[in-house]
Amino acid sequence: MNDTNIFQRLEAMFTNVANQEHGSILYIFFAGIVFGTIIQYVRADKFEKIAGFAMLKDTIVPKMLFLTVGLTSIGLYFMIDAGVASYHLKPIILPGLIIGGLMFGVSMAIMGKCPGTGPISIAEGRVDVLVGAFGGLLGGLVFTLFYDEVFHPLMGESMGSIALPSLFPGYESFVVIAFGLAVIAVAILIPKKELEDEADICQITGKKLNKEEAKE
Repeated sequence: MNDTNIFQRLEAMFTNVANQEHGSILYIFFAGIVFGTIIQYVRADKFEKIAGFAMLKDTIVPKMLFLTVGLTSIGLYFMIDAGVASYHLKPIILPGLIIGGLMFGVSMAIMGKCPGTGPISIAEGRVDVLVGAFGGLLGGLVFTLFYDEVFHPLMGESMGSIALPSLFPGYESFVVIAFGLAVIAVAILIPKKELEDEADICQITGKKLNKEEAKE
């Protein structure tokens, strides 16, 4: 592999990210505070929440996700339509999505974190998540360096970028609102289950109760 090409690709990657228009630093900072506050409020940064979701013993995370997707689908569509927001549709690369989805799901269940909740846990001083973050950075570096030779053939051919509203020309707004409301309804209808029992939490985390905790 040509070292010059590696450095050129890395430089192009950073340049591309730096030139993207994501709003002012103040706006991004404020959005981050709101996001972190919501995550901590629903305790989605806790290991037992993600692990409980993976084991179908805690439904707080899926309720939050479905509600977020429903509200954001409607809001983002009309913001884009008004010209105050934009987005880039990723192509459908089926083999890559299947392989990546399996790897992501297994890793998320093992760590009990996702890329969104991970930095929040790191800010709380969780060393295990910090180790996982370094692993993610290393994985991204390996993916970047060996993309052409190893990963691109595994990912398969692109099926193009498809947006749900584009499948129903003339009814785009109706489809978006219907989809958003349907997803919100799913969030509401999912039975609320939380790991309130300390024994259940210990079963998932592998933690042993000390004498004081056992009395409580």
